[in-house]
Amino acid sequence: MQGGRNGRLCLFGALALAPLFTSCRAHDFPQYPANYREYAYVTNGGSGTVTVLDVVNLRLDRELAVGPNPVAVAVSPTRDEVYIVNSGSPAGQGSISVINADNNSVAATIPVHKQPVAIDLDPGGDLAYVANAGSNSISVVDLKARREIAQIGAGEAPAAIKVSPDGKTAVVANRDGNSASLVDLTARKVRAVFEGCPGADDAVILPDSSKTFVACAGGHQVMAVALANAKNPDRLEAMMDVGRGPVQLALKPDGGELFVSNSLSDSISEVVTSTDDVGGAYMMGDDPVRGLVSGDNAMLYIGNLHSQEVTVYAINEGRRIGFIHVGDGPAAMAFSAAGNLLFVLDARSSDVAIVRTRAPQSLFTVLPAGRGANAIAVKSFTVQ
Repeated sequence: MQGGRNGRLCLFGALALAPLFTSCRAHDFPQYPANYREYAYVTNGGSGTVTVLDVVNLRLDRELAVGPNPVAVAVSPTRDEVYIVNSGSPAGQGSISVINADNNSVAATIPVHKQPVAIDLDPGGDLAYVANAGSNSISVVDLKARREIAQIGAGEAPAAIKVSPDGKTAVVANRDGNSASLVDLTARKVRAVFEGCPGADDAVILPDSSKTFVACAGGHQVMAVALANAKNPDRLEAMMDVGRGPVQLALKPDGGELFVSNSLSDSISEVVTSTDDVGGAYMMGDDPVRGLVSGDNAMLYIGNLHSQEVTVYAINEGRRIGFIHVGDGPAAMAFSAAGNLLFVLDARSSDVAIVRTRAPQSLFTVLPAGRGANAIAVKSFTVQ
């Protein structure tokens, strides 16, 4: 058994939850240098707080008060900061809470507009783009200056926003507008709108920034749009039929395949991104709402909201290989930096199940979250 603090933790977990575990092994829990830090941040919409979990020691670190109704979280790729979207009341102004990850304290609060619900950052981590569902707009936030510097119009009730890896385009899914807006981030204006996507609810962009896919959650399709380049404008490539209620898109890190969580069909659909072909549909659990692909492109984990299970799907084999029992209502997920742990946020039981991803995959332990837990992200860094 691995020595040090990780070995002691492994022993404790095995004793406390003995029926759930096989033996602990050293490679399940990496050795970390003394100046290494890693935390998981959970937004608790019902309590106006963020739960901070210590990933190195697998324990509750603290709970931070932020703004009212926090609903989304993003981590900086360049600074030791975490950004929390506080949606506030439907009629009131929302805000962004900036968390200093070095000491896990709230360093600043940045006002935005009505009912912000989603956030993404530019590749350099200098700007945040916030979708304001209540004001049909996108806030451009200077994260160094801690202020909004521009506002861009969007469709009705923008629900999701993704920034392309090249930093040139933002894709906005407009839920009530049944459309996707493509924003030129250099000019800070909408350059194209594609309609006919009922209940647009999620979007992903390929690693080479060539194409975006938008989930039409109010129907049974996924929209594929080729993004503008030096030779061609933005253009609709396909409307692909999938299952009913496609609410979320999980892209492989290599961009080759896309997995659609069809919440009303209890299934996932597999999409080949280069050809826009729907390769097949596979039954999952009860109400799949969230998918996450491992860093090696091999495993897909599906959270089934109306159950207590995460489905494990082997991508190369094209089949389910098992279920992992977690808390009630798995709704969001995140990997640890090393990929050896999967954090599953359970919306109904307001806790976080920690799953070992190395075979045999199993629940390791469960840590508490706050009321109305709804989103999770992991930040790792070294202290200088």
